Amino acid sequence: MYTKRFFSLLFIAISFYHISNAQVQAKKAVTWPKVESQMKPWTRWWWMGNAVDEKNLNIVLQKYAAAGLGGVEITPIYGAVGYEKQYLPFLSPQWIDALNFTVKRANALGMGVDMNTGTGWPFGGPQIKPENAATKLIVQDYKLNAGEKLAEPIKVKEAKQDFAKLQAVTAYGPNGETEDLTASVKQDGSLSWSPKSGIWQIYAAFAGKTRQMVKRAAPGGEGFTLDHLDKPSVDVYLKRFTDSFRNKPQGVRSFFNDSYEVYGATWTPTFFAEFKKHRGYDLSKHLNDLVSKDSTNENIARLKSDYRETMDELLLDNFTKNWTNWAHGLKSLTKNQSHGSPGNLLDLYGAVDIPETETFGSSAFDIRGIRRDPADIRNVDPDPMMSKFASSAAHTGGKKLVSSETFTWLTEHFKTSYSQCKPEAEQLFLSGVNHIFYHGTTNSPENVPWPGWLFYASVEMNPNNSLWPHAQGLNNYIARCQSILQSGTADNELLIYWAVYDVWNKAKGLDMALKVHDVDDWLHPTAFYKLSKDLAKSGYSFDFASDRLLAKTKSQNGAILTAASASPYKVLVVPSCNLMNPETLDNILQLANNGSTVIFQSLPEDVPGLNNLEARRKKLKSSLYILKNINSQNGISINEVGKGKVIIAADIQAALAQNSIKREALTDLGLQFIRRKINNDTYYYLVNHSSKNIDTQIPVNADGKAVILDPQSGLIGSATMQGKNVRVQIKSGEALFLNISKNQPQNIAWQYLDKIGQPIAITEPWLLHFTAGGPELPADQKLDQLVSWTALKDPKAVAFSGTGVYTSQFNLKAKTAKEYVLNLQQVDESARVWINGQEVGILWSIPFQARIGKYLKQGHNTIKIEVVNLMANRIRDMDIKKIEWRKYHEINFVNINYRDFDAANWSVMPSGLIGPVTITPYMQ
Repeated sequence: MYTKRFFSLLFIAISFYHISNAQVQAKKAVTWPKVESQMKPWTRWWWMGNAVDEKNLNIVLQKYAAAGLGGVEITPIYGAVGYEKQYLPFLSPQWIDALNFTVKRANALGMGVDMNTGTGWPFGGPQIKPENAATKLIVQDYKLNAGEKLAEPIKVKEAKQDFAKLQAVTAYGPNGETEDLTASVKQDGSLSWSPKSGIWQIYAAFAGKTRQMVKRAAPGGEGFTLDHLDKPSVDVYLKRFTDSFRNKPQGVRSFFNDSYEVYGATWTPTFFAEFKKHRGYDLSKHLNDLVSKDSTNENIARLKSDYRETMDELLLDNFTKNWTNWAHGLKSLTKNQSHGSPGNLLDLYGAVDIPETETFGSSAFDIRGIRRDPADIRNVDPDPMMSKFASSAAHTGGKKLVSSETFTWLTEHFKTSYSQCKPEAEQLFLSGVNHIFYHGTTNSPENVPWPGWLFYASVEMNPNNSLWPHAQGLNNYIARCQSILQSGTADNELLIYWAVYDVWNKAKGLDMALKVHDVDDWLHPTAFYKLSKDLAKSGYSFDFASDRLLAKTKSQNGAILTAASASPYKVLVVPSCNLMNPETLDNILQLANNGSTVIFQSLPEDVPGLNNLEARRKKLKSSLYILKNINSQNGISINEVGKGKVIIAADIQAALAQNSIKREALTDLGLQFIRRKINNDTYYYLVNHSSKNIDTQIPVNADGKAVILDPQSGLIGSATMQGKNVRVQIKSGEALFLNISKNQPQNIAWQYLDKIGQPIAITEPWLLHFTAGGPELPADQKLDQLVSWTALKDPKAVAFSGTGVYTSQFNLKAKTAKEYVLNLQQVDESARVWINGQEVGILWSIPFQARIGKYLKQGHNTIKIEVVNLMANRIRDMDIKKIEWRKYHEINFVNINYRDFDAANWSVMPSGLIGPVTITPYMQ
């Protein structure tokens, strides 16, 4: 009896607990995640000439922290002329002291510090002697008739190749014979061999030196570029840092490596041995084909594919993994820009802790009112699909962070607005990037006259920028976005195989650097790219997979798992490709056999490479044989393989739909999105880069109730829904987050802007007072009509870059509307607003609007608007007056087309509050 009663009471208590707990969960409101330092934007921080000191470092770090930066990435470069006595040699004890001070002070300010493992780029320096320097293959050919002796010695003819080493000499006979003559070459270069019959071609291979020096090197960092393919050379390079650090951690969060720009480095002295070890045959017997200019021969393409695959392995193992292991030994991470490398980008990105992509140039957006002057942009267009190589490596490897070098040459110097920055950053977020690094900020001492020290390819994210007083607007937006985008895991349903062998299988050229700037050559023409673009446009989410990744990918209850800490994928998609290794095909079929779904756009036709070719072709054919007995309906062929299935369909989207893999139909409206899973919630990041203002119910695939989070204003509210459709109002140029949760969120209702009332115009005059900037403060103005302050009858205003404050007043007869929206219309370039003495916020980007209902009162109201303009007009004035402000070693200062910079012929940029300013009531 007692026992029965005890368990009854226990059951009631447990039930009450679960009910109460469920109620508590249901009442929990959605909030922004706590912003950590790495969620804020970071910046590349150029130390010009390493001319740094504790006083100035302390000053600028405080300014960076106050503006909302989360960290700095130290990259020492060349210095300013006239400050040579202040230079600190790179890695000297004084330099290490400056690093330690920086880390300590930054950490105290809540910031982190990353560091380039070198100066300028690429890696190299005084510790790299010729034997460890970047190496190139030099091949010389000779002709020899039967019975003749070679008259000239086999020595490198190219100038300045004193350290070139003979690697192999191969003779090719008239009937296809080959003979290794390496041992027949004497120390003086003479060849003790002659053919017995016919005419022979002789090819001599040398390991020569590229002689490339570190580009933009800082004092103490000058020297040859490193041989990245050779582990002993990499070890020599890193030892200088280990010794300077006394083999102790320095508090550096992450060591950084810039994009691979090791020009002409086609070789390493161990290449022949490594090639034979990995490819199984002797490359030295194929020297004539390796350096052939033939662009059509199939076997030459296969040979060069094998050569490129060996380059990939050497770079991955000897440099990337080696460098990462070294950094881990110092309790730091690695952050690497793998693009530009002669290897499989997915694997190279995946071998570091933080894969980093980059944007170069500007994109054309359809956003209403965004400025894009053709004279101020480079003729390049950043491709979000390129950025997905870095994010895919992070997502499939379960890595939390994906970074980007951001805004490189976004516009011409001094003409970049925050409105232009915003969509470029959003495009990166949509591609999976969640850790923005500005390119960038130049360290500049207090005593350097305006505009301070500047880097030649930067958007000048520094305190001397006239926009800097409003930097918090952009920085806080990025921090809010990244607080969600760094949380949880990516929520992508598709894994798409990248057929790197189709890229490598080209008879033209030698090494193949897969660069951001060359995507028209190696990426855009592929079926992989075209399919990925179509899937993204249709509303599918995906990541890319390499052969190496598929070798370790598992099937788990039908889902595809690439790493223990990664989100599972629903389907593996294989775009049309010509070449595939039999091992990769077997790995793919094994996934299906274990329960997963695989969709081929078409089956591979052949294997890559030359070694054991017929046997490997037979193996591929054998594996493909099981896919011949298939059921075909409407062009979709289905083959049951073990517990799963392999589908062959030219129309991938039709096959996905047939297998209940839903797309996000919201893209039909012109919206773009990315999804994250955080605990049991799904977050959608929605971006409107179209020219349309969108106000409608949008469909979402996730189940649950929706909460809207506005990353620009920080506002949060429960959304109105019809079934699984969520109502959103999102203007051209805006972005929103949706939180979809199965628990009933207890946020207040989102205030939609409905039933527009009669706009209220501000008819009182504006008083304009200039508060900061130069070269001189213009006089105060009383404006009956808002115009650019450069149109005022004051020459000081034409040359002025800085801050102007506008004040006015208006009368609100009755405060009856549910909400009021302030619309500034045209702002050049950013505005901070106060209503009745209360700060509304920074309106730093299109559409320059804010909700202000809570600040208004019936009757008399005051409005103050602080506006900052670009640096351009002041720089223009300085160049007209021939005031010297740029004097640097090496590249000095160039314009966006890499020519001498001169702003004297620029047109004056409009500045200030142009308006018209209105206040619009919304009745419900």
